[in-house]
Amino acid sequence: MSFRVAALYRFTTFADPLTIMRPLSKLCCGLGVKGTLLLAREGINGTIAGTPEAIDQVLDHIRALPGCDTLELKFATAETMPFHRMKVRIKREIVTLGAGDLDPAANAGTYVGPADWNALIARDDVVVIDTRNAYETAIGTFEGAIDPATASFSDFPAWFRAFRETWDPAAPPKVAMFCTGGIRCEKSTAFLKSEGVEDVFHLKGGILNYLETVPADQSLWRGECFVFDERVAVGHGLEPGTHALCRGCRMPVSPEDRASAHYVEGVSCPACHDARDDVAKARYAERHRQAARAKELGIEHVGAVMPPRETD
Repeated sequence: MSFRVAALYRFTTFADPLTIMRPLSKLCCGLGVKGTLLLAREGINGTIAGTPEAIDQVLDHIRALPGCDTLELKFATAETMPFHRMKVRIKREIVTLGAGDLDPAANAGTYVGPADWNALIARDDVVVIDTRNAYETAIGTFEGAIDPATASFSDFPAWFRAFRETWDPAAPPKVAMFCTGGIRCEKSTAFLKSEGVEDVFHLKGGILNYLETVPADQSLWRGECFVFDERVAVGHGLEPGTHALCRGCRMPVSPEDRASAHYVEGVSCPACHDARDDVAKARYAERHRQAARAKELGIEHVGAVMPPRETD
């Protein structure tokens, strides 16, 4: 059996997320769907996996929620179930920016489709900002994009306010932003507009939509795109990339990193080798041994599946 993995989000207004949470959780659990869905007054975000029929039923239910008739969706397949349980949680934000009350559903920037993206970011009066985190930008980004080098999305507001101080007040640039699947750049455009920036654009469907639809020979993307599932990274056409995942720190590891003496599969990589003591490394090694044995036996092991991050 193969599983369908659906990454989804929608900015909308939920008056009472609690009334949505309970029936949604019951439906997912009843269908054997697993993963994480986040609900807030600003909308829904998450990644779930299950049989194709079960995922279709859950998506039909979500589309019937207020303002969710059109969802931002990305699909993938997995040979094994990538999640251990189903969690439907209520949070203050469906993607944490920490910039106060924003309304991305009504006040986001202008969508730009992949077919028009190259022309936009090539303009002299446009600054292009990658809204992702440093470990993501390190393995790939758009040609000419500014990397804020943030450790988390909530660092973005402070970075942007400092960056804006470098602008010429008499001739502020237009701003184009992008992220993996669209949710972070959609929210960050709403933040910029709340700060008084008017000419703000964002890549519809994010990098994944661009890589899926723009031919490689016409692409301005350089490198690979980190993804929040077992593929780790993808390239043009959403083909699997060359990066693996360090099970010690959950950072992407390149082929060159894996040739390092500091890379030990399941234990450490050059980024975390010196930050882990021998006790931690021994624990990771035992977890890796158990996961490998479980794979030999054809059974699931908790340590074998990448724990989900907050989804993009």
